[in-house]
Amino acid sequence: HGGCRRGGRGSGGHGSLDKSITLPPDEIFRNLENAKRFAIDIGGSLTKLAYYSTVQHKVARVRSFDHSGKDIENEPLYEISVQEEITARLHFIKFENNYIETCLDFIKDHLVNTETQVIKATGGGAYKFKDLIEKKLGLKVDKEDVMTCLIKGCNFLLRNIPHEVFAYQKDSDTEFRFQTNHPNIFPYLLVNIGSGVSIVKVESEDKFEWIGGSSIGGGTFWGLGALLTKTKKFDELLQLASKGQHTNVDMLVKDVYGGACQTLGLSGNLIASSFGKSTTADKEFSKEDMAKSLLHMISNDIGQLACLYAKLHNLDKIYFGGFFIRGHPVTMRTITFSINFFSKGEVQALFLRHEGYLGAIGAFLKGAEQDNPNQYSWGENYAGSSGLMSTSPDVYPMQRTRSGTFDMFEMDRLERPLVNLPLLKDPSTYIPDTVDLTDDAMARKYWLTCFEEALDGVAKRAAASQPDSVDAPERAEKFRQKYWNKLQTLRQQPFAYGTLTVRSLLDTREHCLNEFNFPDPYSKVKQKENGIALKCFQSVIESLDSLGWEERQFALVKGLLAGNVFDWGAKAVSDVLECEPQFGFEEAKSKLQGIGGRSVVLVRSGYCINKREGPPHKCALIFADNSGIDIILGVFPFVRELLSRGTEVILACNSGPALNDVTYSESLIVAERIAAMDPVIHSSLHMEFLICVYYCLKSATRSKVQRMIHFNYDKKYRKQFLIIFNSIRISFLS
Repeated sequence: HGGCRRGGRGSGGHGSLDKSITLPPDEIFRNLENAKRFAIDIGGSLTKLAYYSTVQHKVARVRSFDHSGKDIENEPLYEISVQEEITARLHFIKFENNYIETCLDFIKDHLVNTETQVIKATGGGAYKFKDLIEKKLGLKVDKEDVMTCLIKGCNFLLRNIPHEVFAYQKDSDTEFRFQTNHPNIFPYLLVNIGSGVSIVKVESEDKFEWIGGSSIGGGTFWGLGALLTKTKKFDELLQLASKGQHTNVDMLVKDVYGGACQTLGLSGNLIASSFGKSTTADKEFSKEDMAKSLLHMISNDIGQLACLYAKLHNLDKIYFGGFFIRGHPVTMRTITFSINFFSKGEVQALFLRHEGYLGAIGAFLKGAEQDNPNQYSWGENYAGSSGLMSTSPDVYPMQRTRSGTFDMFEMDRLERPLVNLPLLKDPSTYIPDTVDLTDDAMARKYWLTCFEEALDGVAKRAAASQPDSVDAPERAEKFRQKYWNKLQTLRQQPFAYGTLTVRSLLDTREHCLNEFNFPDPYSKVKQKENGIALKCFQSVIESLDSLGWEERQFALVKGLLAGNVFDWGAKAVSDVLECEPQFGFEEAKSKLQGIGGRSVVLVRSGYCINKREGPPHKCALIFADNSGIDIILGVFPFVRELLSRGTEVILACNSGPALNDVTYSESLIVAERIAAMDPVIHSSLHMEFLICVYYCLKSATRSKVQRMIHFNYDKKYRKQFLIIFNSIRISFLS
């Protein structure tokens, strides 16, 4: 069943559909055969469908061999197995109401295991299409309050999606300025611009109140626009507005005063009277100019109203949503200007990447309350999400047409609940990425090119990692095509998934690999590298122990830098590793560029060599990077040195695979094997002076965080806490 055919049948008085659409189930209604629960939000022109499904995928696991009584010289370090795992996924799909009957037919044909007899529904169309939905799906429609659903959906996104929120700055190099999520999302003002305007103050998960609104909203723009331009479609009106020049229709301050009004502090270019010139000019105005003037009039009115309510209730966060926004740059720019002008820069207009899904998410959550989705952490699945698309009419028309018809958003339930690292002074200002590729065009071009050039190698590595699978080459090619398409989208729209970083590019690649059942293509490479590095560990330690104190500190830091060279994410190194597998640790140290002396190494690392004087650091938190030489010959000797001084160490590793990065489960085995060789590591593990934890960059799992807090952390030692990021960046927590 490759797609939906033409829906030409009349049904329930809703008319016939004259559109033919193709809906490949693997692209639009993904995993529909495993859908368990549904919700729907039907607005005036768009339908948003939500459903929960179970997804079966492969997961790479490592397990230590029992080496007792065996000659382990030629034995693998640990066993690698691939297991099937079932996880939960939330799917959200947005499409035009014109397609609703055809889509309902498609869903009905593919439903197999649904657990529910009820579909939660919200939005004005929930009443209009109630009979059609019940007839097509055989599910009872249970209608939910629109505002409650919007608030629930907004809270859910603010808690779970990093860089969900952005400010729009049209005239800057980066139009979309994404915000870092604050642990405390309340209170805030939600301005929902539908046919009219609703302004809601949200104080907690269950406490919110409607505090005001206006009858002048999106319906006003649509209705007056239709009368003025004879254009009936909302998107076409916005396209006209984007091409118009409002100053041909609006009367400005300078038209009244002959320039700026200095007494009142008003710029001459401010609008004094919307449509003011139409009373005196003896000419016809263009549709574009009238649409632009109308858009400014309504947006400015809404912006001033929202600003006044925010000041009245002492709120500095205003989120805008509703069909009037829909990611249109002209609308966001006008509202942003209005808020900034009337608040004198004290209040910021904020928008949401997925604001169109708020109602559908909220309706779904209402129907899933017995499962308590809020007890879990959820993350965006980039492989199954369309991303924030530019709707400027002259930019990327192919993508715009695609997203204007169907838009997808997926969230996966994470294995463990995540919380912010409690040691951060202010989690809302902590940025784990060193380069913002959304902002830095040269860096963006460089990194996107690197990922493109490495793609064939990753696809080959993925296929080679499953030699017993007949379809591995075919799946690897599908992965290659999908990730390539994602990279091309990000070249044109770097803001598609929030702030673009090297980390998000890696995350997207891992999501695409998982999509085609390649859970850890580098698992055997890491296994081999770890085995080789372990054989060198004792000789490296003996060499370090033979040095004087100061020489040893220099050698340790240089070892950290040299070990970090072994990063499969670095293109210049990956070629060497492919053709010279015996490329050694000592050679890496000798080939390090830019290290001409001790001062360079110590300045780059930030490591304080004078720490010999005075008490040792109370605790060191080390975020490890690569497997093999990096963690075993670079990080662990440094860990050993800190432990020898009496500094407790927390070694944090990735919770899941990313190229040759060491994972938490691998680090446990590596630590166990090193402990068998080294008494310092052995006793520290036993006494819990050294513990291994997993992390998700700016988040950590709740249970491990509690151990870290209890790990003799005390505020009086705050300046004695050493943090090491990615093996080579060291700084003191202040």
